[in-house]
Amino acid sequence: MSTSPEHLLIIDPQNDFCDLPAAWCGRDPASGATLSPALPVAGAHEDMLRLADYIDHHAERIDAITVTLDSHHRIDVAHPPFWRRADGGDVAAFTAISAQQLRDGVYLPRDPEALPRVLAYLEALDARGRYALMVWPEHCRIGSWGHLVHPAVQAACERWEARRLRPVHYVFKGDNPWTEHYSAFEAEVPDPDDAGTRLNTALLDRLDRAAALVVAGEAGSHCVRASVEDLVEHLPGARPERIVLLTDCMSPVAGFEAQQADFLHRMSARGVALQTSTDRRGPT
Repeated sequence: MSTSPEHLLIIDPQNDFCDLPAAWCGRDPASGATLSPALPVAGAHEDMLRLADYIDHHAERIDAITVTLDSHHRIDVAHPPFWRRADGGDVAAFTAISAQQLRDGVYLPRDPEALPRVLAYLEALDARGRYALMVWPEHCRIGSWGHLVHPAVQAACERWEARRLRPVHYVFKGDNPWTEHYSAFEAEVPDPDDAGTRLNTALLDRLDRAAALVVAGEAGSHCVRASVEDLVEHLPGARPERIVLLTDCMSPVAGFEAQQADFLHRMSARGVALQTSTDRRGPT
């Protein structure tokens, strides 16, 4: 294994994606309501504890850390308030919506003027074939508790900054409400009027300088999957064998376990290394 420093890419290690114990949640000081993750992934809390330990253990070897942050507005094409049923009723979270259902009026945007744009978007999604539109619970809303990094990972990143005297690089994605943005590098359907949805070549160039790219985060079935697929496809210097997926620091959304397993199998076939955080504890 190379002795060169590594770049750690952490995909969306945020409270809303973690199945945090109650003691880790607390209360909203404004409303008094108990805080809870909006879209918890089973196993994610333990994933993040292992990742925090990995950062502490390998601080001297990790040359750079990039953290991506899923960042949404409440009104978003993938959130329930954007949609209504034909009878005017609410659309439940975890509803998949196709272009044909939109044409048939089964589901409609609450803003009638949005219909042509949303139809074009769903048609483009269908043509790409990677994901169907999923209406998720409102999550990772900008400025909310759920948008914050898991506390153990945040603390480990801050300790790394103090030891290495350099900042963690944060990348925001998903704030365009007209397109989903699973990947760290490009929206599912880029908006020609929003450069932030197009391929992030600056981030790719930054990552390309590393001899080893270690990837962790949530969820393995969605944002990690899409990010690594794009990384393998677009990394300027290629060489997917330098990418390492920490398989014990990612978990799938419930019901999408097969998608994560298929992703890991395909990436392994491309030369990407599948390791656990403890596999990488020995000499590099």
